[in-house]
Order: sequence, then structure tokens, then C-alpha cells
Amino acid sequence: MDFKGLRRVLYLRPRRGDEMKIAICQPTYLPWIGYFDLIDQVEAFVVLDDVQFEKQSWQQRNRIKTPLGLQWLTVPVMFRGRLGQLIKDVEVRDFNFWRNHCRAIELNYRRALFFDAYFEKLASQLVCSNTTLMANLNIRLMEWFMSIFGIKTLLILSSSLAQTGRRTERLVNICKSLGADQYISPLGSAAYLLEEREMMADHGIDLVFQNYQHPEYRQQFTPFIPYASALDLLFNEGEQSLEVIKSGRRAPLLPAEVAAQLIKHAYTE
Repeated sequence: MDFKGLRRVLYLRPRRGDEMKIAICQPTYLPWIGYFDLIDQVEAFVVLDDVQFEKQSWQQRNRIKTPLGLQWLTVPVMFRGRLGQLIKDVEVRDFNFWRNHCRAIELNYRRALFFDAYFEKLASQLVCSNTTLMANLNIRLMEWFMSIFGIKTLLILSSSLAQTGRRTERLVNICKSLGADQYISPLGSAAYLLEEREMMADHGIDLVFQNYQHPEYRQQFTPFIPYASALDLLFNEGEQSLEVIKSGRRAPLLPAEVAAQLIKHAYTE
């Protein structure tokens, strides 16, 4: 991603009176459908590739549906002696991993209705060379899923924006660099954003949280299990995938609503 993409975002800024919405998330391997729902809601999606890599996180693994439940697919990466490395610098350790992943995917989805339509194309996206970076693989897969789903949101690498700051301060700086009026956050970031939400308000940035209810769809093997990789939806629903994704979308939650939910959850534990 280069600054051409950034210039295009600024050019596509909504008309006065409309909000410029963005979201910011780390690149994820074979993301779940809620990830793509978030991308579909915004004008620009910033891929947070210049923060510290976390081993055994969603950055390098995800799950597929099997007769026994959800199974992890993990990309092997270089990490020994590289403590503190940034996501954008993480290298794939065994570039033949994709063969095992494709075998697992084929074994569990070959009878899915749309398997034949997408499997070979997916396999071609998974193929790596011995110089492949984990972030590049994830972004390639994100772009491929988006093209199949028909999601046209622009992706921008945070490393291309060269914004500094810690936690909310950095998010604010990214929002300001793109002229964003509204920041839609995944619920997983609620704890620290609620503590620091005044920082966004001080800069005129409206903070809301994604509100996603995982929909059920046709799936191999009963019972239905949510939170698998989006490829589970793709192989089972094909061209209807975006419609299914959108069916789980609810109106974004305000900070006060999320805070109330967290308090309620704390009291019921």
C-alpha cells in the first residue's frame, strides 16, 4: 500500500454533512465474518501493521469448522530472538505450511455447496515464498475475500501514515490524518477506549462500537458453530455471503451503552 491509496481516501471524503467513518484493526489470518462487517461499514479501513506482534494471536491463526468442532490453522512464523518485532516485520517460517492448511480445508469443506467455486482460488492466495511476510499474506487474503464479497472499502497500512502516539492518542492521530469524523471500534478495545474517550471527543471524533450479532447460515456438520473463519461462510453460501454478513449488523453502540454492559457483566460474574 502506498500514498496513492491515502490520496484517494482524501479525495473520496464524503460531502459536507456526511461522516467520514474509519476503523483500525490489526491484520488477521483468515478473519471471521465480523471483521468484514466492520470493514464494510467504513470508508477507509486502516490495517494496524506497525504495532508489536503477539505470538499465537489472531494475527497468525484462525479456525475452520470440522465434524469435531473448530480446528485451528496456524501459520508458523519467525519469533525466536525477535522479541518486540512489529507485525509488518514478521516472517513466515515454513513457506510450505499452506499445503497442510489446504489439505485441512479440503478435507472439511469438499462437500460444501460452493467449495469447487472458490477452493483453487483460495489455495493460490495461500501459496508463500521463502521471503513472505505474515502481514503481506494476511492483507492479500483480506483483499481476496473483499473482492469475492463485493466490499469496496479502501485498505491503508498504518505504517504508511507515520503517526505516533500510544493507544488512543495514536488512533486519534490516524483519524485526524484521514479527516475522519467517526471511529468505529471493535468491542475488544472497549476497556481502554472508554477510559480515554475524552481524547477523541476533544478532537471532534465520534466514538462508537461495532455491534455484531453472529448470524446462522448453512454449515457443514451440525450443530451450527459461530466464529469460524469467513471461508466457512464463503464455501457454504457463496455469492450470498455479503448478505449473510450484513444480516448480523446492528446499530453501533455508544460508549455509555458499552460501559453499562461492562458494569452489568462485572456484577453477574
